[in-house]
Amino acid sequence: MGVLLACGCSPGGERCGPQRAVVSRVIDGDTADLEDGTRVRYLMIDTPEITGGKQDCYGQEAKDYNISLVEGKEVELAYDVECSDPYGRLLAYVSVSGQEVNSRMVERGYACVLYIPPNGEDRRQDFETLEFQARSEGRGMWGACEEVSCD
Repeated sequence: MGVLLACGCSPGGERCGPQRAVVSRVIDGDTADLEDGTRVRYLMIDTPEITGGKQDCYGQEAKDYNISLVEGKEVELAYDVECSDPYGRLLAYVSVSGQEVNSRMVERGYACVLYIPPNGEDRRQDFETLEFQARSEGRGMWGACEEVSCD
């Protein structure tokens, strides 16, 4: 375990997918495509929907914010216990220049916490605290939407 921590590798490591990649296209607030065509679903978050005919409150804002953070940029990908979801998307924590996008989306009120064990068990409390603070301060969708779809 010390070797994993020393090299900065995630528990999933390279067995899941690339450690670094360029995001070619953002799908919505919690999903993006990499240059190689791989689709990544961000761990621990859920954003309002704007795909499949749905237009939830703050969905477009979440997508736009995600675009500003990752589109066309090299990202670092960190994995957890399970590498992919039933739809074949990689599950990852996504970071740009050392800033994690997943937690930032929750902190700024663009996303809710979505905990699906076993992934995120060790980070659940941190994410829930960020969501509580965003809700309490009316950040993002918590202050803009009458009804929050991921609530």
